[in-house]
Amino acid sequence: SAYRGLLLAADELGVTFTEFEPGGDADRETGLRKLAQSGYDLIIGVGFLFSDAIRSVAADYPETKFACVDYDVRPEETLPSNLAGLTFREEEGSFLVGVLAGEFTETDRIGFIGGMDIPLIHRFEAGFVAGAEYANPRVSTTIAYAGSTPQAFADPAKGKELALLQYGRGVDVIYHASGSTGNGVIEAAKEAGRYAIGVDSNQNYMAPGHVLTSMVKRVDNAVYMTVKSVVDGTFEGGVREFGLDDNGVGYAVDQYNESLLTEGMIASVEKARAAIIAGEIDVPRE
Repeated sequence: SAYRGLLLAADELGVTFTEFEPGGDADRETGLRKLAQSGYDLIIGVGFLFSDAIRSVAADYPETKFACVDYDVRPEETLPSNLAGLTFREEEGSFLVGVLAGEFTETDRIGFIGGMDIPLIHRFEAGFVAGAEYANPRVSTTIAYAGSTPQAFADPAKGKELALLQYGRGVDVIYHASGSTGNGVIEAAKEAGRYAIGVDSNQNYMAPGHVLTSMVKRVDNAVYMTVKSVVDGTFEGGVREFGLDDNGVGYAVDQYNESLLTEGMIASVEKARAAIIAGEIDVPRE
């Protein structure tokens, strides 16, 4: 999704860019420093794991602009003027897919599988559970996490194992927020004849007829808007949140899942969306 945002910026704004993929924790700071030394105008770290490294490097290169997707904001932290922390109200998008799960379930038992057990992923869980209960007071949600280290986002076998356990206990819809671990959740949904909900990018295509929807996090929009602010000279440091009101999060309907969703379900989700934007629904973050 971040890459899509860069491609759009290249096409519409004429910028050029390069990529660096770290092999581990130490590589993140090394890569950021190399890019800063090379004179790039803007350097973007994709993922909360970049937070510590980008804080350090941004302090050493005050003339270079930095941004971090899913920046891990410390309590009472003030970001320097050259660092933008791009955050998302994941709980709002998760509420919407929770509404769909609550209306769609036939067993009144749904599931959530997170990757790493951290506050960021708790937001997905909290919004999902609240949305499901808003739509269906009878629903119960089974919660599982793949682990407590970054590897929890890259373990499809674990995701499939956890999903099959939940499906075997009567759960018929599982929402995952677990990176590539979720590929195993989607595989399990297809194998068990049940349903999964994708995350971040649109994952409906991965198992047509078995992915109820996907909670899309518009990292592409955030990245594009950040690049544009540098081009326009309007870049500002600080934390920037993206939510339903500025198309920062949402849910996916396409040819792969539209047969699963009734007009009534869509109407319920859109009603909830409007209520959240209007401040009539206070979506929990934890």
